[in-house]
Amino acid sequence: MAEKKLKALLIVESCNPDWAAVHSVGYGFYSGIKNFVDVTLITHERNKEALQKAFPDENNIVYVSDSNLTKRYLKFVDAVTKFGELTIWPLYNALIYPAYEEFNNTAFNLFGDAVLNGEFDIVHAITPVIPRYPVKIVDVCQKTPFFIGPLNGGLPFPPGFQEISRKEFSFFNFLRTVGRLTIPGYRKTYKKADKILSGSLYTLNWIKEYFSIEDERIGLIHENGIDPSFLKGRAKAEEQRNPGKQHLELLFVGRLVPYKGADMLIEAINNLQPSMRERVRLTIVGDGIERDSLDQKILAYNLQDKVSITGWIPKQETLQYYSKADVFCFPSIREFGGAVVLEAMANGLPCIVIDYGGIGEYVTEGTGFKIPPVSKEYVVEQLKHHIECLAEDEKLRDQISQQAIQRAQEYTWENKARQVVTLYEETLGLKKEVVNGAKNS
Repeated sequence: MAEKKLKALLIVESCNPDWAAVHSVGYGFYSGIKNFVDVTLITHERNKEALQKAFPDENNIVYVSDSNLTKRYLKFVDAVTKFGELTIWPLYNALIYPAYEEFNNTAFNLFGDAVLNGEFDIVHAITPVIPRYPVKIVDVCQKTPFFIGPLNGGLPFPPGFQEISRKEFSFFNFLRTVGRLTIPGYRKTYKKADKILSGSLYTLNWIKEYFSIEDERIGLIHENGIDPSFLKGRAKAEEQRNPGKQHLELLFVGRLVPYKGADMLIEAINNLQPSMRERVRLTIVGDGIERDSLDQKILAYNLQDKVSITGWIPKQETLQYYSKADVFCFPSIREFGGAVVLEAMANGLPCIVIDYGGIGEYVTEGTGFKIPPVSKEYVVEQLKHHIECLAEDEKLRDQISQQAIQRAQEYTWENKARQVVTLYEETLGLKKEVVNGAKNS
C-alpha cells in the first residue's frame, strides 16, 4: 500500500508563474511542494489565469478576490506611493497592509475550522516574503504545525551608499518599526510558529533576536530557486563556449534602478585599459527609471559599441542572453533575492556580485567574486579588476563555470521543495510528541 501523503494548506497570496520577484517565489515553492504533498492552495484571484494555464486540471486552489472598497483603496495606494516612475516601496509596503489583512481574514474564515478540526497535517504561509505581516490562521494551529517563510527583508543600505539610500526613500523605513508595534497579531504569529524559514542569514539573525526565537524553530532556506529550463549540464555549457571568439561577453540582468548598480558597471568598463576595453562587450537586460541616465553615461564615455541596453525582456527570453554570455556582473548593493544570480550560475557564468545580502550567500569562492560594499569608488575598481582577471584567464573561467553549475543544481525548485517537505515531516513528528505529552500529563 502506498504511503499516505501529507495534507498541507499553503497560503500564498502572491503565486504567479508569469510574474517576477515574490510572485515567482510563491509559485516556485507551490509547484515544487505539490509534487510531494497533497496541497490545497489559497491565493489571490489575480493569479487565477496563469495558474489555470499552468495546472488546467488542478481543483485544490481557492482564489480570493478583493472587495470593491479594497480595489479603490489599492488605486489610492498606487497613486500616493509613486514618485515619477519610482515606487516608494517602504511607504507602499506600509500602506498596503489593509489589503493584505482582508486576504488574511478571508483565509482564516475559509479554512480556520478545517485546520482546527485537524483536516490538514501542515499549514504553511509562504508569501508575503517580507517579515512585516501577521497570519491569523496561526490561532487555530494548536495541533497542526504552522510554518511561515522563507522571510526576507529589512537589510539597511551599506554606510558607503547613503546617496543611493536617499534615492530609494530609505527615510520611510521607520514605518517598519511602526508596523511591528501596532499591527495586531504580528508578534503572536512568530511566537506561535512551529517553524520559521528565513531567506537570508541577515533576516534569520534579526528574527532570532527580535522575537527571541530558539534555534530549533528557525532555519535557513534561501528565498529563490531556479526553473530546470535555466539549468545547463556540463556538456551543454562547454558546447556554448567559443574559445576562438574575439570578445568577452559580460551580462547584467535586472531592473534599472539606483541600487542595482548598473551605472558602476558602465564606469568599470570605461576605466579598463584601452586594449582591454576593446575585448569586452556588455549587455544590460532590463528597464527602469535609470535607463535615460545610463544611456547618457554610455554616450559620455563613447561606449556605444561596447555597451547595449535591451530594455525589458520576458523572463524565459532572458535565457538566450545567459547562453551567449561569459561573465555575469550584478553589483546590486542591497539585494536579498537575486534570482538572476542563480540563473546565471545555472548557465555556467562566473558571477561578480556585491558581498551583502542574499546574493553574497549564493556565490561561493569557487563560483565567482564577491566585492565588499565599501564605497562606490571601491566597487568600480574591484569590478574592473575582476573583469580583467576573468578576461585574461580562460582556464579560470571554465573552472568557475563548472562549479557554478554544480552550485546552482542545489537551488532547483524540486530540491528546495524536498528540503521543505523534510522539515514538514520532522516538525510534524515533534508536534505530535508535544500534543500527546500534553494529553497524558
